[in-house]
Amino acid sequence: MNVALGRRIMWATAAPLAALLFAVAMSSIVLVISGSDPLAAYGDMIAHARKLETMIDILNRATPLYIAGVAVAIAFRMNLFNIGVEGQYLLAALVAAHVGGLISLPAALHVAVILLVAMSVGAAYSGLAGVLKVTRGINEVISTIMLNAIAISGLGAWLVREWQASGSIEPGSATRVGTTPIDESGLIGDLNGVLEVFTRDIKQGKSLTGVLVLALLVGVGYHVLVNRTRFGFDLRASGINPFAARAGGVPPKRMIVTAMVLSGAVAGLVGVAEVMNVGFFPSNPIRGLGFIGIAVALLGRNNPLGIGVAALIFAFLDVSSGVLQFTGAASREIVVIMQGVIILAAVVAYEVTRRAREREEARSAAAALAGSPA
Repeated sequence: MNVALGRRIMWATAAPLAALLFAVAMSSIVLVISGSDPLAAYGDMIAHARKLETMIDILNRATPLYIAGVAVAIAFRMNLFNIGVEGQYLLAALVAAHVGGLISLPAALHVAVILLVAMSVGAAYSGLAGVLKVTRGINEVISTIMLNAIAISGLGAWLVREWQASGSIEPGSATRVGTTPIDESGLIGDLNGVLEVFTRDIKQGKSLTGVLVLALLVGVGYHVLVNRTRFGFDLRASGINPFAARAGGVPPKRMIVTAMVLSGAVAGLVGVAEVMNVGFFPSNPIRGLGFIGIAVALLGRNNPLGIGVAALIFAFLDVSSGVLQFTGAASREIVVIMQGVIILAAVVAYEVTRRAREREEARSAAAALAGSPA
């Protein structure tokens, strides 16, 4: 049993580690070619990351990336590609922030309403792609790309102007305006008090987002749903072999729509971290989290723990890009190169390890059959 467990752990970690080592090697080559010292660049990144305030920045950045990764992973488990997390979380955050700013309720209820609105908008918008797939046969990649454009450049661009609390959005203007500010009762508090019990006083005005707790709950819920429920079994079975799942009584169309709805519901929570941080939906929200979430889910192999590690890696690279520019050890673009190489290497490494694992399993099965009585 211990040997079998060791082999499973080995195969599970081989591909991500290989991808990281390959990314470091390729990035080092690029750094040398560009005239930079790889050891100095990596040293600056690690030294910066060891600071408590930097760790807080990394966790704050990893929180929405983790939620985005789980949202993508839910669809991946059904062999679906929800590339629309970007539009889903931006639209959901905008509507949730607007509703949250218009109401006044007791703290717990106020926060619950904002979260439910965000999840409902994300679920409805993602579910639309699922409905189009099962009724019209439209591939979810095409539909979610189109829905992204509609959400970001259409609905979002219109609503963010309609719901401005004050000021106006003009080209070239440095004014920071947004939706009606949410009352204190509708905001999730930070975790500084808890963190300082185990560390020291946090400086530089940094605060660890309380949405981190929500992200952990999302991860636990994802694990339980996928690995400990009948629905999760049907979801995984449909993703691995839809024909066998259908023969076993699993309704394929219902599973597709349900998976897209659940994926969108989780995607709706991605933008909550920023809304809870600033207290409203800004006119220039953080973008790109949905697309990075695809890479996070891929590197994490759709596993809740793996997604967490991948989110921390990408958050570390994002936060480290600034210190490289400050110290002059390397260009901050090296971080973008590393992220791209990690994604490419992960795809190759997973395929290589999959084939190697299948060959080993075939040899083990052949040896077992050779040793069994005729």
